[in-house]
Amino acid sequence: MDLNSESKKLRVMIGGGTGYIGSALIPVLVEYGYDVSVIDLNWFGNRLPESVPVTKKNLIDCTVEDLEGYDQFIFLAGLSNDPMAEFSPSANFIYNAALPAYLAYIAKKAGVKRYVCASSCSVYGYTVDKAYDEETPVVCHYPYGIAKLQGEEGVVRMADDDFSVVSLRQGTVSGYSPRMRLDLVINAMFKSAMAQGKITVNNPAIWRPIFDMRDVINAYVRAIQAHPSISGVFNVASDNYTVGQLADIVKKEVEELTSQKIGLEIRSIQDSRNYKVRIDRAREALGFQPQYAARDTVRDLYANLDKFSDFDNPQYYNIETFKQIRIEDIKTDAMRFDPKMEDFKKP
Repeated sequence: MDLNSESKKLRVMIGGGTGYIGSALIPVLVEYGYDVSVIDLNWFGNRLPESVPVTKKNLIDCTVEDLEGYDQFIFLAGLSNDPMAEFSPSANFIYNAALPAYLAYIAKKAGVKRYVCASSCSVYGYTVDKAYDEETPVVCHYPYGIAKLQGEEGVVRMADDDFSVVSLRQGTVSGYSPRMRLDLVINAMFKSAMAQGKITVNNPAIWRPIFDMRDVINAYVRAIQAHPSISGVFNVASDNYTVGQLADIVKKEVEELTSQKIGLEIRSIQDSRNYKVRIDRAREALGFQPQYAARDTVRDLYANLDKFSDFDNPQYYNIETFKQIRIEDIKTDAMRFDPKMEDFKKP
């Protein structure tokens, strides 16, 4: 199995490539000389280099023929956070659980040699005070984490000597991307500090593994370039922080960058999601080594502020955009499982 033949460029198909991660990752892959194509519905527009072909298509309608001739497939699609999953649980289970497994199935039939899947550390649910590794039993009780775990399990089971599967359990991604998001913890705190001069923390004690976008890019590059024999599940993050720590870091950095005083409002609201992770396996097997701390993420956001300064733009908030999307295509797929379509009441 030769993933990196010298006779031709590595051909990579990316499902969901015009989103938050793909818009930052794909230009780097192009610089590496990879032949990259994308299939996406472009819910959030398309900010990729013009040289990258983008097929506007629902991934659940893809066939073996769509993936023939590609060496690797990267799954970046699905509903990307808890609010979207809770807004439409049926779509969540279709796009986060069934879709990645289906695409792995047809990718394998098409002769794709490696499948890289974007999973999530959300599968760990609530871990109290222990940093979890990939061998730790996962217990998650909310739709997003459950569906991500189901999708991951469906994909990983297809790995064999001729089909490598790398599932990346990502920490909470933060930082700048050409397809910007302001609904992720550091990004949201930064926006609040800049727009309101105050950061509100609902529960300072809960833990989150934070993942700087530049470390995200590195993780996917390492997965693409890993030895053909490598398959498995890998935690990937920059570091673990409590939400209270993150608020202190964002406050300090924004004050230094702007010379403005930033306030803090600390609340005590319970949260059933609390997890931190170990990334030793990704270091050892993939060569992944994070380079960026939370303070670096804040400074990167500030350096790119002129590119997303319209904080009220609904495209920066996935749930707001999702509610505004014409969802007839999603309805068609969900009706295969839920004919009553009670989840798709318009807001």
